[in-house]
Amino acid sequence: MTRIILLIVAFAASALATAPREAAAALDPNDEYLIVSGGPSLVSLESYRREAHRHDRWWGNFIRTARIRIEQLQKASNGAVNITWLVYRPGYETRQTEDAQPLISNIESVRDKYKIRLVWFSNADEVIHYLNSGQDRSSVKVSGFEFFGHSNKYCFVFDYSNHILGASRAFLHQSDLKKINRKVFARGAYCKSWGCHSGESFTAEWKRVTGVKMIGAIGKTDYSATWQGTLPFVSPGGRWSS
Repeated sequence: MTRIILLIVAFAASALATAPREAAAALDPNDEYLIVSGGPSLVSLESYRREAHRHDRWWGNFIRTARIRIEQLQKASNGAVNITWLVYRPGYETRQTEDAQPLISNIESVRDKYKIRLVWFSNADEVIHYLNSGQDRSSVKVSGFEFFGHSNKYCFVFDYSNHILGASRAFLHQSDLKKINRKVFARGAYCKSWGCHSGESFTAEWKRVTGVKMIGAIGKTDYSATWQGTLPFVSPGGRWSS
């Protein structure tokens, strides 16, 4: 019988006050834990907003937070967890040009440091395809799924303000979740969206379609302390869905 690792993930102390206690997830090292990072906004577009309303002054909000989770999972499992990291490449290519920095290489350096699988994607269908068929799902189940990126109550938004100010051309809408094969998930799979407002509609549809609970924010999430090694927390007045 394959060895089962009971994994209890601890949050950074600064996030404990606003984040729910992480569930204990039974992780089979032969299964797969998926982390998805959406893309950043462009500073040139966000500069048209009032200062207090601008997004992604730093390009790495959704990369650093994914890195924090990767490190947490590996430490808690003594490196046994099998992580695949899906990253929306077009958003980092455009931001790379704007910042004149090697962002793609920076992301690949995270892959190399933690020795995980990195899968670039360009649209929502590629995310769903990987969920369904990225591995032989008869033997390699999905034991976890976490999303870091922009979102609203109905969508994961991969390129918010990256081509059009305040809008997106690449997103995973809750109406597309029916394309996911619910049999891909392991028993006790842990799912969470770290984006804004997901707990107001998207997570309920995820549970209805897949049969797996997803935690999401009711209200906005705050990535302002990401650079300090802190996971996103819910803004005042919000909460995590139960």
